[in-house]
This record gives sequence, structure tokens and C-alpha cells, in this order.
Amino acid sequence: QVALVEAGGGSVQAGGSLRLSCAASKIPSSVRYMGWFRQTPGKEREGVAAIDIRVRVGRTYYADSVKGRFTISQDNGKDTVYLQMNSLKPEDTAMYYCAAAPRVSVAGVGRASDYYYWGQGTQVTVSS
Repeated sequence: QVALVEAGGGSVQAGGSLRLSCAASKIPSSVRYMGWFRQTPGKEREGVAAIDIRVRVGRTYYADSVKGRFTISQDNGKDTVYLQMNSLKPEDTAMYYCAAAPRVSVAGVGRASDYYYWGQGTQVTVSS
């Protein structure tokens, strides 16, 4: 059974940093993209970053709102994907989810509906 387990969330002051991790197990070979999404109450799930895990140096994609501040990376040896978040802002406060997709329907991170497998989420809270 596919499992995605996030860790690393927490509370931080604005300007601070956090690193999220997503440990993946039993990911089928059909999965090509690993992504991070975030969601706040009453809002749709928003794509934050994604990485093409099937290329040697994974191509990465970012939402405009996090470009230059967030970095997605993979550790193939550990089947883990990371999201390094720097210069955090209060508007980054959300539940963050790791997800896996075989393909994306639009250029970039893709839509939440593209992603078949999801983790349970980890909360990130940024205070001003």
C-alpha cells in the first residue's frame, strides 16, 4: 500500500525557516511527480511545489507565491522529498500535504486532482 508520511511542520516567526519531509513507500513506477500542496480552512488546496522524480536531476516547479523562498528536493536513496521553506510569511500558514502523481494536466505543479496519493498533512504556522 502506498504511503506518504510528512514531518517537519511547526510554528515559526515570520522570516524563519522550516524543512518539511515526505517519506514515500511503495510508490508505483507510474508516479512521476511528487508535490507539496497547502490548504487553509475554507480554501481550495493550492499547489506549492513539485519535482519530476524520474529525471536524474529532478525538474522543479513552484507557485509564484513561493518562488525564491521555497526549494523542493529529493533524496532517492531514502525515497524522501523535502520542502525547504525560507523567509516564511504569515500567509504561508496552512496544512501542508505531500502528494504523488503520474502526470500533471497543466504546466508547473499541476492541479490537486492530478495527484492520486496523499499524505496526512503537517501544520505550518507562521506568526508575525
